[in-house]
Amino acid sequence: MISFDEALRRVLEIAAPIALETIAFADAADRVLAEPVVARLSMPRQDVSAMDGYAVRDCDLGDLPVRLPLEGESAAGTPPGQVLPPCSAFRIFTGAPVPVGADRVIVQENVEREGDCVAIVRPYGPGRNIRIAGSDFCEGDVLVPAGRRLDWRALTTAAAADQPVLRVFVRPNVAIIATGDELATPGNAAGIPGTIPESVSYGIAAFVRREGGAVLWSRRSADDTRLLSELAAAALEEADLVIVIGGASVGDRDLSRTMFGEAPDYIFPRVAMKPGKPVWLARIRGRLVMGLPGNPTSALVTARLLLAPLLAGLCGRDAARSVTFEDWRLAADVPAAGDRETYVRARITPEGALPLGSQDSSSQASLLDADLLVRLRSGGSAFQAGDYVPAIRF
Repeated sequence: MISFDEALRRVLEIAAPIALETIAFADAADRVLAEPVVARLSMPRQDVSAMDGYAVRDCDLGDLPVRLPLEGESAAGTPPGQVLPPCSAFRIFTGAPVPVGADRVIVQENVEREGDCVAIVRPYGPGRNIRIAGSDFCEGDVLVPAGRRLDWRALTTAAAADQPVLRVFVRPNVAIIATGDELATPGNAAGIPGTIPESVSYGIAAFVRREGGAVLWSRRSADDTRLLSELAAAALEEADLVIVIGGASVGDRDLSRTMFGEAPDYIFPRVAMKPGKPVWLARIRGRLVMGLPGNPTSALVTARLLLAPLLAGLCGRDAARSVTFEDWRLAADVPAAGDRETYVRARITPEGALPLGSQDSSSQASLLDADLLVRLRSGGSAFQAGDYVPAIRF
């Protein structure tokens, strides 16, 4: 059994991208860039109006009111290159190319239309209301760096680069196997004595997707050696990462470590943490296999702390950044951890991190309110309300 810090170090050491691929921009949402997105054009491509109004020459303005004949119009999408004659004005709209010769846009609120002429009747201020060509970015600029996940903000910026395809990291394919004789599909447990709804695999599947992995399949099996061996063989054949939920302890029916038909090549066999001691990570036939505890809280805590950085690295993101602890003020007293590093579930309140009443590893109802995992080092002393402690977003 190793410490959490050592387990995390080993995860970070192996969490490397699987491969690269080229995809159409339309398919890029939530993917991680393997190469930076470089602008193919400048933005704006030419000087454009920042407001609806009238394009004029500064030299044609004097004491108000000033009357100028209208000689044209420019709207967004109008080809650039129109010329503004001296002593005249152009009707212009936001985003439209500024005609050659114009050096100011007077906003329409300061102008009155008089047939084919306009009268500038109110003071227009010092602003020119023109966005200069390349003022946002220039052709050849890196708009989105490699390693960035294309969330809704990054995707918008990347689209402005006008690239038809992008180089991204391949998503790891993940197979999930939930084990246990007592498990039933949600909706069926009430009619089957001795069973409980199987809940953890649904949460882990959603977690994998949120962290960028692709869930190939998620299946449940009784504690039957033959059935589990068949699932294990299929998972090793198809997936980059296999997640086994439950059966990670040392009882006669704890089969997750033997279902693969050979001894795991452990990256770590157990971790000195509470909850989550049975968590393990190994290589089997060239695939990564992570075993998570069967208790819901234990499984989700270990997923947040150890599966999250593994998936981040496999997807091409900075794995270390996915496990960042910050100092939080405690809103209530917390007892000492004991001989194992302990992660206390807490809720964010105006007063700080408030530990939840139930810290049982099998608890599910309290998961809904858990915003933070407060880290308590083994052998440390108790903490008082008002003390600052390290915690990670849960």
